[in-house]
Amino acid sequence: MESRIYDTIIIGAGPAGLAAALYTARGRLSTLVIEKGVSGGQISLTEAVENYPGFPEPITGLDLADRFQKQAEHFGAQVINATVGEIRPAGKLFTIVADKKEYTSRTVICAMGADPRKLGVPGEEKNVGTGVSYCATCDGAFFRDKKVVVVGGGDAAVEEGLFLTRYASTVTLIHRRDELRASKILQERALSHPKMSFIWDTVVQEIVSNGKVKHVVLHNVKTNELREFPTDGVFIFVGHIPNTGLVENLVELDENKLIKVDLWMRTSLPGLFAGGDCRSQAARQLASSAGDGVTAAIAAAKYVDELKAEEESTVRASS
Repeated sequence: MESRIYDTIIIGAGPAGLAAALYTARGRLSTLVIEKGVSGGQISLTEAVENYPGFPEPITGLDLADRFQKQAEHFGAQVINATVGEIRPAGKLFTIVADKKEYTSRTVICAMGADPRKLGVPGEEKNVGTGVSYCATCDGAFFRDKKVVVVGGGDAAVEEGLFLTRYASTVTLIHRRDELRASKILQERALSHPKMSFIWDTVVQEIVSNGKVKHVVLHNVKTNELREFPTDGVFIFVGHIPNTGLVENLVELDENKLIKVDLWMRTSLPGLFAGGDCRSQAARQLASSAGDGVTAAIAAAKYVDELKAEEESTVRASS
C-alpha cells in the first residue's frame, strides 16, 4: 500500500476524468488518474470530432484525448493504467484497490463511463472479432469492398455508418423504428449518401456464420416477417451500459444504474463525486462530460480544503 495520501483519485480517463484532472492538478491538488484501457474513453473510438468548441476543423478522438491527457499531466496529474477492483471508504478517506495495489485519497471522482450495449442474440458473442464489432473506427478497414450492416438509429450508429462508407461497398442501417433518432445534420448526410440504405421497423434476431459472418436473420416488428439478409460484417450501436458496479453498494443509483448526483456532481457519499456517462441525467456529449469533470473537480477541491482544515485543527488540538 502506498503511504502517500492523494487529494483526489479519478477513476477513468475519458473527457470527464481528464477534464477533472486538469482542474484538480492545476489547483495544486495531488491527482492520480486510473484508467483500465485507452485514455479518452468512448471518444477515442470516434474518427472525427467536429462538435467540440475550439476546433473548427475535425480532430480524431484519439488526438483530442491525447491533448486532454498531456494538458492534465503538464500541471502534475499522474495517469496510470490499472483496473480498479474496489473503492473502500476508510473513515474520511478512501482506499482504492487497483491491480492488487492500494491507494489512499481524500476524494474520489468517478468517471468510469459506459460500455457498448450488446444485442444479446444468437451468434453475436462467438463472432466478435470475426465479423461482429462495436467500433467502426477500430475495425472498418477490415471490410474494404465488403457489405456491412449497422444496427441502431442514434448519433453513434449513423456517424459510424458514415465512417464505414470509406471502406465498405454498401452500408445498410437496420433500425427498429421508422425514422432515425440521430441529429438532423447526420440524418441528412446518411440519407443522401449513395452507399447507405435503410431497413426500417426491423431488429436483428440472429447472426449466422460459418467461420465468418454470412447473414443476419431480420424480424420486422410490424409485420412479423422473418428474412435472411447477406452481410460480411455487423456493427452494433444500440446504446451503452454504465460502468457503475464499483459503487452500486456505496452510493444511490437511479433505475438505469446511473449514479445520482446533485448540481455539483456530489453523490450520496461525502467525498465521492461522479461525472460523464456514468452519472444520471447526463447529456452524453463530449463537451458536457468535460463540463461535468470540471464541476466535480471544483467541488472536490472545496471538499479537500475543508477536510485539510479539519485535519490541521485536530493536530493543533492534540499538540
